[in-house]
Amino acid sequence: MIKKIVPLILLLPLISIVALSLGATDVSQLLRHIFNPFLNPDSTSHQIIWQIRAPRVAAAILVGAALGIAGSLAQSSTNNPLADPAILGTSAGASLGVLIGVLTNLVGIGSAGAVVCAAVGAMAATLLTFSLARSALQLITIGIGVSAILNAIVGITLSAVSRPDARSISFWSFGSLSLVTTKTLYVVAPVLVIATVIAWKSAPTLDLLSLGDASVRHIGHNAQRIRFVAFGILAVLVAVTVSSVGSIAFLSLAAPHIARYLCGPRNRILVIFSGLVGALILLIADTAARSLIPPFELPIGLLTSLIGAPILIATLKKSGDVWR
Repeated sequence: MIKKIVPLILLLPLISIVALSLGATDVSQLLRHIFNPFLNPDSTSHQIIWQIRAPRVAAAILVGAALGIAGSLAQSSTNNPLADPAILGTSAGASLGVLIGVLTNLVGIGSAGAVVCAAVGAMAATLLTFSLARSALQLITIGIGVSAILNAIVGITLSAVSRPDARSISFWSFGSLSLVTTKTLYVVAPVLVIATVIAWKSAPTLDLLSLGDASVRHIGHNAQRIRFVAFGILAVLVAVTVSSVGSIAFLSLAAPHIARYLCGPRNRILVIFSGLVGALILLIADTAARSLIPPFELPIGLLTSLIGAPILIATLKKSGDVWR
C-alpha cells in the first residue's frame, strides 16, 4: 500500500511546481521565486507566483481532495458505483443555496456566508433525498430527480438574471478557481481537515453497508443512521467547495473508482486515496484551464470530465471490475 500512496504524494508537489510555472504572464527568474518565497517580495514576479498562482494551486488541491472524499462517501454509503454528490442532489442544492445568497446580495462567492448558504442548500437537498428514499437504490433514483429539478431552477434563474455580474455567476456555475484568494483557503482548509478526520474515523462503519441493510441490522447497527452521518459529512464538503469554486463535474464520480483500483474497497484507506486522486485531477485540470488558451480561461468542470473520464475508462478496462 505504501508503494502506491508514496507516488501520489510525490506527484502533488511536482505538479504544483509546474502549475506555479504556467500562466498567461511570463515570469522572470521563475524557479528562484518558486524555491525562495522570500526573494524580493515586492517584485511583480513574486506577486504573480505567491499572491495569484499559489492560492489557486492550494485551492485546487484542497477542493479536489474534498470532492474525491465526498464521492467516496456517496458511493460507499449507498453501496452504488454510480453515486456521487451531483447525482444525490447535494451539489445542486449547494449551488442553489449560494445562488440565492449571491443574487439577494447577502453573501459573496467564497465568503464564509456563502459556505453557510451552500451548507443549508446541500443539507436541505440531501435530507429531501434521504427522507423520500426507502432503500439504497431509491436514494440514487430520487437523488437524480431532485438534482434535475434543482439544476433546472439554477439554470432558469441564471438565464433570467439581467445583473451585470450574471456572466461571472454563470461561469462559476460551471466551476472556476479564478475567484480564489488567500481568504478562500482560510475557509476551505479547516473544514476539509475536520471533515476528513471525521470521515476517516467513521469509515469502518461504511464497510458494514456492503453486507446489506438486513445484515447490518442483525449485527446491531442502524444502516440509515450510518448513511445519515456520511451524508452530513458529504454535504459539508460539497458546501465548502461549491461556495468557493462552483460546481465541478465528474470528479467526485471518477476519483473514488480510480482510488478503489489502487487501494481496494476498505473505506478507511479509500478516503485517503480518493482525496489524493481528486487533488491531482483537479490540479492538472485547473492548470490546463488557465494555460491552454491564455489569456482566456476554460470552465474547469469541462476539463475535469475530459481528463477524468479517460482515466476512469482505462482503469475500469484494465481492472475488469473495480467495484468489489
